[in-house]
Amino acid sequence: MDRLAIGCLSVFGLPPVGLVNLAADVGCRHISTTVRGFPLVPLGYRPFTLKDTALRMELRAALNHRGASISLGDGFLVLPDTDVAVYCGDLDVLAELGTPRISVVSLDPDLGRTLDQFSILAALAAQRGIITTLEPVPGLTVGDLPTALAALKHVARPDFVLLIDTMHLVRSGSGAADLAALQPGFIGYAQLSDTTFRPRGDNYMDEAMFERMVPGEGELPLHDILSALPRDIIIEIEVPQRSPAMNGVDPIDRLRPCVEAARRLLAGTSAG
Repeated sequence: MDRLAIGCLSVFGLPPVGLVNLAADVGCRHISTTVRGFPLVPLGYRPFTLKDTALRMELRAALNHRGASISLGDGFLVLPDTDVAVYCGDLDVLAELGTPRISVVSLDPDLGRTLDQFSILAALAAQRGIITTLEPVPGLTVGDLPTALAALKHVARPDFVLLIDTMHLVRSGSGAADLAALQPGFIGYAQLSDTTFRPRGDNYMDEAMFERMVPGEGELPLHDILSALPRDIIIEIEVPQRSPAMNGVDPIDRLRPCVEAARRLLAGTSAG
């Protein structure tokens, strides 16, 4: 099983057909995507929407041609005063493209409402054969592993599981031992990057969105974390690097070292 995916955040709004080709060129068979894409940094990419029929046809053709698949539909947000039922059209598009799972985070400070919205979204996704993964992100409503586990208990569905991001996991105060203690089936997806233990700036989200490190070049205990993860889940490389991108380094040259490092790490762990 080829377990590596290239995450859409790593390429700052590169349209999905380009991401499929990039992933295939670096030896990966999976990508994540958002339904709507906007350039995160000025690299000349145009906004896109997968609700465009022609783009979906082009994307399906690219996936078939390169032997690739979409591993994750990213970008689902619980927002204050907005019902997640607004995402039904997005879920239909992702289901048409064969997307097996989505990820969700909450920007609604009301934890009780957040949990109820998770339940609604998980049910809507399940109607379309899609699993929902919850990503704990420091600073957001569900910011750590204990809160995420409480959300899993509230939703109480086998198709509502965790997405483990290595940076977020460690910066929120958890680690490999916490993952190893989880019940089987609780983790459905992972995102791999590296960073330092201490913040590298004043804004956590800015660092997370734009300035991550190649796996193995930071301080995270990636070997231990990968060893604690289930052996059958996709490992998405999520390494956005704005500085080299703005200095003209092509996406393939930014991502190839990440893929090589990820393969070395997986080969050296029980998750390999």
